[in-house]
Amino acid sequence: MVEISAKPEVKRVARARGKIILREETVRRIKEGKVEKGNVLTTAQIAATLAVKRTSELIPMCHPLPITGVRVEFEFHTNAIEAMVEVTTVAKTGVEMEAVTGVSVALLTIWDMVKAIEKDEQGQYPVTRITDIYVEEKIKEALHE
Repeated sequence: MVEISAKPEVKRVARARGKIILREETVRRIKEGKVEKGNVLTTAQIAATLAVKRTSELIPMCHPLPITGVRVEFEFHTNAIEAMVEVTTVAKTGVEMEAVTGVSVALLTIWDMVKAIEKDEQGQYPVTRITDIYVEEKIKEALHE
């Protein structure tokens, strides 16, 4: 783990994005709230928030950070759902790994909730893909006294 005690505490924000490719029918069912397991996006939002808060337990060299805010949003496309997670903290190191972890877990949760309708006759997932996970922006702001 990298030594950060000499660094000043500053406000830090990181925003990450990623998407899950799904069958058009699956996207429609999510929009209409017709997925047997329940509300897909609400569950994915809760999962993303929990993942953000537990990132240091999942990624061995991540510092535990005091998370001061998490925002999770979803955007529908014809055959995909895009997840955006923005994380805020006041700390000595950034929250980009927390944002990426939140996006990853949100997308994994969506997959888990729709896997029964995404499978083909052989039980495979010919369409379903998690893709394009990236850090869209990192912001560092000095604290005002």
